[in-house]
Amino acid sequence: MFGFKRKAAAVAPETKASVTGRLAAMGAVGRAVWSPRDTGSLMRMGFAGNPVGFRAVKLISEAAAAMPLYCSEDGTRMEAHPMLALLDRPNAAQGRAEFIETLCGQFLLSGNAYVEAVGSGGMPAELHVLRSDRMSVVPGGDGWPVAYDYTVGGRSHRFKVGEVSPICHIRAFHPQDDHYGLSPLAPAAGALDVHDAASRWSKGLLDNAARPSGAIVNSGEGLTQEQFDMLSAEMEAQHQGARNAGRPMLLDGGLDWKPMGFSPSDMEFQKTKEAAAREIAMAFGVPPMMLGIPGDATYANYAEANRAFYRLTVVPLLMKLCDGLAHWIGRHGGFDARLDVDRDRVPALQAERDAEWARITGADFLSEAEKRRMLGLPPKDDA
Repeated sequence: MFGFKRKAAAVAPETKASVTGRLAAMGAVGRAVWSPRDTGSLMRMGFAGNPVGFRAVKLISEAAAAMPLYCSEDGTRMEAHPMLALLDRPNAAQGRAEFIETLCGQFLLSGNAYVEAVGSGGMPAELHVLRSDRMSVVPGGDGWPVAYDYTVGGRSHRFKVGEVSPICHIRAFHPQDDHYGLSPLAPAAGALDVHDAASRWSKGLLDNAARPSGAIVNSGEGLTQEQFDMLSAEMEAQHQGARNAGRPMLLDGGLDWKPMGFSPSDMEFQKTKEAAAREIAMAFGVPPMMLGIPGDATYANYAEANRAFYRLTVVPLLMKLCDGLAHWIGRHGGFDARLDVDRDRVPALQAERDAEWARITGADFLSEAEKRRMLGLPPKDDA
């Protein structure tokens, strides 16, 4: 009796199986794996590695760079101004369009835009856009920034914030961060993962000769380990991949090939990819119709979508950047000027501006000076 108990105690740990262990292993198989959410990873995944994010950022930044700007002081529109001259040639390597495109791109990809003023004092001699993923804010005891650290190759350079900061920091709204803005890539990160996963699935399908997988059924005796390894190696070398598409398969020894069709979930992958692309475009404020995404009927035609794109996305973004730059440059130069978008010279907004001009011109109760002021025109020179 005692010997039986000792034997059972010795055998039990080796033969007992854990039901909960199997359940835990099965549950981990379907767990979603998300990409990192730091700024550098989002830039690589959402811009350099995703065509929808890339095209959305390029559309917005290039459209903003082509927008005409004008400067005004005390409500008077000025054709020539030191701030306009500085923006026309901000540095030796960039013109106005390239400078604004880079500034908008950094703002869209990280939610932050940093511009460095180069000069010994007064009006800056040059302006340079700094990479936002290399910049970090140094807060003081009261929470306000006292410096900015720019890190390149393991070495940091500190820009101290004095009465006039050498760094212009323009950030998007972030409800949970006092120092950094929220990039559109952050809320779109889930859709980016889904879109990239669908692209990898499509690539895997093409590598498998654009056919669903199948199974080799053995109707005879079981295969030995050597036969199984040999058959697996032959299948991988001779019958997998696009280069082996259509190659006939020779089976013997009671083996039979059973193809498997696409399941309904497999057939929905393309629609899932298009839905993810629409979410990415929505996060950036670009109508999906302008990105060539099918199935979007939000706007009646392309012209309407283009007007909404400029009115709701490009103009507000450029105005935010212009306000930050004008205030910062004005503190350096000692003047109070404003940068604004010349909407009369934007073709996409021409229909709306024509209607506004006709409405204000037809208002008989307004004087000529009031009409000109409402249209953003300078006072009329009687001479």
